[in-house]
Amino acid sequence: MRLWRKVSGLVKDQNSIFIASLSRRTPLRNPDIEAAVIKATSHDEFSMNMKNVDRVFRWLRLSSCNLKPLIWAISIRIEKTRSWVVAIKVLILMHGLYSTRLPCVQRIGRLPFDLSNFEDGHSRKHEMHGINAFIRAYFAFLDQKSSLLCMELHEKRSNNNMMIMMHNLDVEEKESYSIVQDLVVVQKLQSLLDVLLEIKPLSDSAIVPLVLEAMDCVMTEIFDVYSRIRNGIARVLSRINLFGKVEATMALKIIKKANIQAEELSLYFEFNRDIGVRNAEVCPIVEQISNEDITQLEEIINGVSDKEQKSYEMDRAIVVHENVGEKNDSKNNLRTIITDRWETFDEENGGCSAIVKYIPRTNPFEASLVPTNSTNNLPVKPQQLPDLISF
Repeated sequence: MRLWRKVSGLVKDQNSIFIASLSRRTPLRNPDIEAAVIKATSHDEFSMNMKNVDRVFRWLRLSSCNLKPLIWAISIRIEKTRSWVVAIKVLILMHGLYSTRLPCVQRIGRLPFDLSNFEDGHSRKHEMHGINAFIRAYFAFLDQKSSLLCMELHEKRSNNNMMIMMHNLDVEEKESYSIVQDLVVVQKLQSLLDVLLEIKPLSDSAIVPLVLEAMDCVMTEIFDVYSRIRNGIARVLSRINLFGKVEATMALKIIKKANIQAEELSLYFEFNRDIGVRNAEVCPIVEQISNEDITQLEEIINGVSDKEQKSYEMDRAIVVHENVGEKNDSKNNLRTIITDRWETFDEENGGCSAIVKYIPRTNPFEASLVPTNSTNNLPVKPQQLPDLISF
C-alpha cells in the first residue's frame, strides 16, 4: 500500500511538472517557478526537497516581481491536492517565505488558500485525525501571522503620519501614546503565541518525520515570538512610573497572560522534547514576571501611583496654628492641620483667621478626616518645626 502510494505520488508530481512546462510565461505565471514549487512540495512523505526550497527563495530574492507567480504556483498546487504530505510541505514553504522578512512578502495579507477544513483524501478519517488537525492548526497560525505582518507594514506608514500630527502634543501625551502602542504590539504577539501553542500532533499516528520537521519550524517561531513578548514587556515596565490607569490596566492584563503562557510554554517544550523535536532540546528559560510589578500596576489602577502621590502631596500644606491666649503653655500653644486650601495668616495676632478642615481629594486609602472641633490634633513642639516645614 505504501509503495503504491509512493509511485502514485511520483507520477502525479511528474505530470504536474510537465503541465507547468507547457504554460506560457506571463506576469502572473512562470513555468520555472511552478516547477520549483512542485518539486519542493513533492509527495515524498519523509522529507522536504531543500534544494528546490532554496531555489524558490532565490527567485523571490532576485526580484519582488516574482512574488505573484510564486503565490499563483503555490495556490494552484494546494487547490489541486488532497494529500496531507503536499499540504504540510506547502505550509512549511510559506513559513519559510515569511522568515525571509522581505518587504514584498509582508504585503501578502491573508493566505491565498484555505486549509481550515482540510481532510486527507487518501486515507481513512480516523487514521488521519491527528495529522488533519495539525494541518488546520498550522494553517491558522500562518494565516494570522501573514495578516499581522501586513498590518504592521501599514501601521509603520501610519505612524510616520501620526508623528507629524503629534508634533503639537506635550511630552506626557507623546509618551502615553508610545506606551499604548507598545502594549498593543505585545497583545498581538501574545495572541499569535496562543495560536502557535495549538500546533502539535494530537495522536501517535501524527508523529511522523514530516510533522517533526514542521515542528522544528514552529519551535523556532515560538522562540522568536516569546523573545519579542519578553522584550516588549521589559521595555514597557521600564516606564512604569509614567503610567496612567489606562496604561496600567492594559499592562496588568498582559502580564497576567504572560505568566499563564509561561506555564503553557514549559509544558509545550516538555511535550516536544518527548516526541523528538530537535529544536526543543535546548529551550529558553521561561520565567514568571515578579509580583512586585503586578502589585505596582494594581496600585496605579486603584489610584496609588508615585506620580499621583507626589501631586497629592504638593496640593496640600502643613499649617501650624497658634492658640491665642494659651502662650504660657508650651505644649499646647501649637497644633498642625494638613489642608488643601489657602490659608490667610494674621501676622499681628500671630494666628490664622480661620481653621479649615481637611478635605480628601484623590487618595481613597487615606485616613478619614478628623473633625475641626476634635481635640486629637497632633501637638508639635517648636523644635520639631524644621523637620516638618521647609522654606
